[in-house]
Amino acid sequence: MAQTILVVDDDPVQRRLLEAAINRSGMQVVTAPGGQPALDLINGPRGEQITLMLLDLVMPDMGGLEVLEKLRPANPDLPVIVLTAKGGIDSAVEAMRAGASDFLVKPASPERIAISIRNQLKIGTLSGEVKQLKKKQDNKLSFDDLIASSPEMKQVFRLGARAAQSDIPVLIEGESGAGKELVARAIQGTSSRSGRPFVTVNCGAIPENLIESILFGHEKGSFTGANDKHLGKFQEADGGTLFLDEIGELRLDMQVKLLRALQEGEVDPVGSKRPVKVNVRIIAATNRDLGGMVGENAFREDLYYRLNVFPLTVPALRNRAGDIAPLSRHFIERFAAEENKLVAGLTPQASQLLERFNWPGNVRQLENTIFRAVVLCDGTALDVCDFPQIAAALGVETVSRQNTSAQTGGAQAGPGQPPITPYGLNVTDSAGNIRKFEEMESDIIRMAIARYNGHMSEVARRLGIGRSTLYRKLKEFGLEGDVVADAVPEESDPILKTG
Repeated sequence: MAQTILVVDDDPVQRRLLEAAINRSGMQVVTAPGGQPALDLINGPRGEQITLMLLDLVMPDMGGLEVLEKLRPANPDLPVIVLTAKGGIDSAVEAMRAGASDFLVKPASPERIAISIRNQLKIGTLSGEVKQLKKKQDNKLSFDDLIASSPEMKQVFRLGARAAQSDIPVLIEGESGAGKELVARAIQGTSSRSGRPFVTVNCGAIPENLIESILFGHEKGSFTGANDKHLGKFQEADGGTLFLDEIGELRLDMQVKLLRALQEGEVDPVGSKRPVKVNVRIIAATNRDLGGMVGENAFREDLYYRLNVFPLTVPALRNRAGDIAPLSRHFIERFAAEENKLVAGLTPQASQLLERFNWPGNVRQLENTIFRAVVLCDGTALDVCDFPQIAAALGVETVSRQNTSAQTGGAQAGPGQPPITPYGLNVTDSAGNIRKFEEMESDIIRMAIARYNGHMSEVARRLGIGRSTLYRKLKEFGLEGDVVADAVPEESDPILKTG
């Protein structure tokens, strides 16, 4: 799904021209004829889809400044680009003070508008990432910050919010890469311990000879190499949350000591003469079947029941296909901004491809797959050809993006013939080289004249140019014959000028 831009202008011609210019950049457009309809749209059910507003400053019902004044309290982060024919420093300063992100003077070229939109979307995406990282660093991440729309994950969020209301031990089960740590962080950020320490321990990555020291700490000189006193993870997490990831990998002898620490609320640092009291909320996670391990005597039953007080299961990505699209959009926006790419979304075919895949690596695999596709993509939307490994796994044939007919669904050229568009327009010559722009422009105008029966007003409108420009090009290309002279040519192009 592409980025959605809201165009607000009381002039229908301007709305149509802006819509055409933005669509050419690979983004979707919704329009509003005035300030109040725009606010109604933003505050309505479609408001969440809008990523940027293009706002006319002078409108009869409600001016752009008034729109900004009413918009900002509820939508402080929505980028707004102001367009006006009255281009002065005072107007620009006033608009920026009211909350505008950028200021453009009419007539603005489609290229200038597209660049401004891209810049603001990039700034917005990177700013959002910084805010998320700040929340994560401050241990204040909440369930509202997590991306999910499937009923399965919504249920996980509801249960997690319930668990956050107390210090009850939580056991999060799920496959690797499904997002167990993010759920744990959201529980912490929603609880009364929000902002307190959140300490993560990967129980499967600790060297066996250091497990006790890392978890419980040690005193100076307690063993060879202990040159200083060391606080263990329990003491680091005092007052906050200790996240024991991959708890099923913990050795049986350490499980006994962990159980005592949980039961007594105190730890015994190596070499210490007395235990140390700690106030820690425990959240454990595993991608293994702990219940089955208990039956095989590979995990202590008493520790299992101590941890498994409030179980949560994060479903695999293949079991919550409704999350693939929003996660993909999020990753595309992030990586496109980071890599300075023009990718704005997925084609419908690519979206269907991702939803059909099994995703054994879950969200982590999806993230890395999108990253690779964005880096390699040369278009404005990721297509099936940008996911060759996924397509191969599903038995889907991919065609290079250079094959224009395959990308547009058009007619196939014959052997030795240049590729053609669905309307029969040759884009390359017989040698395979791209044709000159003037030659293709002549063919496009000729096709438009034939399609609209020589009515030049309609031809100019569909091509997004003024009639004076169209008649000048007709003369240049020798296409003056057999047209309907339905009006006197305009004196100037109407593109993005004020009405």
